[in-house]
Amino acid sequence: MVFTHPVMLGISLLCASAWASALSGRKAVRFGLFALLPLMALTAVLNPLFNHEGATILRWLPNGNPLTLEAIEYGIAAAAMLAAVVAWFACLNHVFTTDKFVYLFGRIIPAMSLLMSMTLRFVPRFAAQARLVSEARKCVHRDVSDGGVLQKARNGLSILSILVTWALESSLDTADSMRSRGYGLPGRTAYSIYRFDRRDAEALAFILVCAAYVIMGGAAGGLYWQYYPVAVGAWSSPYTVSLFAAYLALCAMPIILDVRENQKWKSLRSAI
Repeated sequence: MVFTHPVMLGISLLCASAWASALSGRKAVRFGLFALLPLMALTAVLNPLFNHEGATILRWLPNGNPLTLEAIEYGIAAAAMLAAVVAWFACLNHVFTTDKFVYLFGRIIPAMSLLMSMTLRFVPRFAAQARLVSEARKCVHRDVSDGGVLQKARNGLSILSILVTWALESSLDTADSMRSRGYGLPGRTAYSIYRFDRRDAEALAFILVCAAYVIMGGAAGGLYWQYYPVAVGAWSSPYTVSLFAAYLALCAMPIILDVRENQKWKSLRSAI
């Protein structure tokens, strides 16, 4: 979201889409085709209709406003940025589980880590409970698919009321359970299946080096790009190309790690 350079946006969207496909398979492909692509198309179309800046006028719209090439380019860039952010967060939701969050922040900010872990877990639990309630009420013809419009609305409000009550009760039970276990008290130990080893240190060092190089390069103007009044910016200088390479390595790192781990796992299984 920081760098609006078209090459950076392309790298981010490509790597995020590839990693999401590697993690979720056909589910990610369907999400990209039926959700991200229409969202990108809508964003790319709406911008030139409402934004008329730019020096290259392609034609005049019926309302008298110009349709500019720069507005179309910026709309495509905004669409790529939005799709990349959604894809990266989809990957984050798949990989960054609640136990990992508690491991990272449980000792530093125990109350906040508990709140965040509950928040991350709440959405899938809420959806699962909604399906359970809907299937149970469908047996007595009280689902949102039964009756007329008013009856469907009443059934939907009833389901929502049930879900809100369940969520409040569940949060109170969780709070009481964690309090009885001494969560957040000084000196309390925390069990975790994770440990920070040499591979994690190497990966963290690689991430910090690449990120620092890209950030400093962007601050120095190596990734400069503007869309208005004409699209112009850094493109083919050796320094800019090196920044593209560093950003590509940073974005492609999780995909490379997953591929290596999968190959290692398959080789270990074949050796059994």
